[in-house]
Amino acid sequence: MKKNTLTRGLALVAGITLMGTLAACSAGPAGEGASASEGFAKDADTLVMGMVPDQQSVENTFQPLVEYIAAKTGKKVELIQSTDYAALVEASIAGRIDIGSFSGFTYVAATNGGAELAPLGVTVTKEGEEPGYESLTVVPKGSDIASIADLKGHKVCFVDPGSTSGYLYPSAELLAAGIDPEKDITPVMAGGHDASAQKTAQGVECEAGFAEDAVVETTGIADGLFAEGDLEVINRVTVPGAPIVMSTKLPADTQTELQDVMKDLTLADIEAEGIEVTDAFKAFFYELVPVEDSYYDSVRKVCEQTGAAQCQP
Repeated sequence: MKKNTLTRGLALVAGITLMGTLAACSAGPAGEGASASEGFAKDADTLVMGMVPDQQSVENTFQPLVEYIAAKTGKKVELIQSTDYAALVEASIAGRIDIGSFSGFTYVAATNGGAELAPLGVTVTKEGEEPGYESLTVVPKGSDIASIADLKGHKVCFVDPGSTSGYLYPSAELLAAGIDPEKDITPVMAGGHDASAQKTAQGVECEAGFAEDAVVETTGIADGLFAEGDLEVINRVTVPGAPIVMSTKLPADTQTELQDVMKDLTLADIEAEGIEVTDAFKAFFYELVPVEDSYYDSVRKVCEQTGAAQCQP
């Protein structure tokens, strides 16, 4: 099994659904109504939090973090899951979100398109752990596919064209193995990490697939999408962490408040606020680590290597 450490990073989350999609909530352009002069996507009492689509259980999984932000800021937090990664990019460029959980790839595409965003940090899942998570290449148990090079001619599940660990870095791995990710395989866009792993485990729509490590090794099993041992990992690549971001269009005092609220945030801080912390949340979150925009230069480099159109909005 190959281990490739292209860069270090970690993913927090890719989606929470409470109120429909970004597309549904964003009928009008940013700046309409009272929020225009205030710099908020909706109003001064509300933080609109955009989330990329991902796992089916993330609403419950990451609710503790949302409750913490609401408790510390005194604002209502409206969680909006985007229909796809591209929709979140478009919404952020249009100023329709105040904070969000992005993939590294989505953050780069959004800022390339003019979105005024700044990362508040990325998470680590264990004490003393370096920021970083892994993009896994998986096959069904008993598959004859043993390496990236063996994927040629097969049906392969990706997450979404805008996913860091589910498309961009896998594309780089395929190209490095001499495989064109559009011509030499049959790509299947599953729509989420959980769906990519599940379809691969079933071995019908996809004979191999890409998904983040937490889904393959923890949450997919816990959610009953597949059983432990149904998937075999044939490749691992470390990718940069998915950032929690804020809009720099927000009033300066709100930006400062969010930076203070999220700085060095730990699981213990959330529990101390009297918020119930689930085992599912603990599997993803131990501490938030601050990062600069330059942390995502490695994503920009892979964008250049792959020539991925999704790197631009």
